[in-house]
Amino acid sequence: MMCNREKITALIITYNEIGYIEKCLESVSFVDEIIVVDSFSTDGTYEYLLKHHKVKVIQNPFENFTAQKSFALKQATHDWVLFLDADEIVPTPLKNEILETVSKQTEIVAYWFFRQFMFQNEKLRFSGWQTDKNYRLFRKSKAKFSDRRIVHETLDVEGTSGILNEKLTHYCYKNYEDYKSKMLNYGRLKAIECFYRERKFNYAAMYLKTGWKFFNHYVLRLGFLDGKKGYVICYLNALGVLERFRELKRLEQKNELAYYLVMP
Repeated sequence: MMCNREKITALIITYNEIGYIEKCLESVSFVDEIIVVDSFSTDGTYEYLLKHHKVKVIQNPFENFTAQKSFALKQATHDWVLFLDADEIVPTPLKNEILETVSKQTEIVAYWFFRQFMFQNEKLRFSGWQTDKNYRLFRKSKAKFSDRRIVHETLDVEGTSGILNEKLTHYCYKNYEDYKSKMLNYGRLKAIECFYRERKFNYAAMYLKTGWKFFNHYVLRLGFLDGKKGYVICYLNALGVLERFRELKRLEQKNELAYYLVMP
């Protein structure tokens, strides 16, 4: 039955992913096509991908996550798409479940994956991530990335969704500075999203939502049970919320300045 399965394209977007992309590619070697869209990496990622015998690599300027993933989706040859981040790995049990899934007749057109988050090489069991799930396997013909978001992108699916049992491994935390940079960048992109939706900066909301983010993940979502690594993750996630409001304020100030400059 596996021999008669539909073909799969793996899609990955990258920027400076040396040290992670190698394991990611190895874990998806079972698919029929691997396409990587690189946003002009400077650490050797692009050069490594050029030499990889099974990878088709395309460079495309990064605008935001939704735009980059939508561009990547258009490059896929096959209808079944496995979309991964460069720091995610498909373990063998999940690989087998994916192959079994695309080998059977089903009305389901998109599948959620639960993820096992890794703090360097240690498991994060709590800290707000224990119920995290994302669309990772879906039919290209039945799904598209929503233009309502530019970060933490979501998929609009035309049809029935399902959930796979096995988990995807996500190496979310390389080191402190890398994760901090990632959270600050997410916060800024989220601020742009809020700005274009005409959401206004508010000091009370900034402090309340930042504090709530930390309290929710560290206390209610049991981040304290992850020890020091749980505290670090919850603190940096809250910092991302704080940066969203800071950037939103900067955008509003910049917009007001531009308005006054063009006034007669």
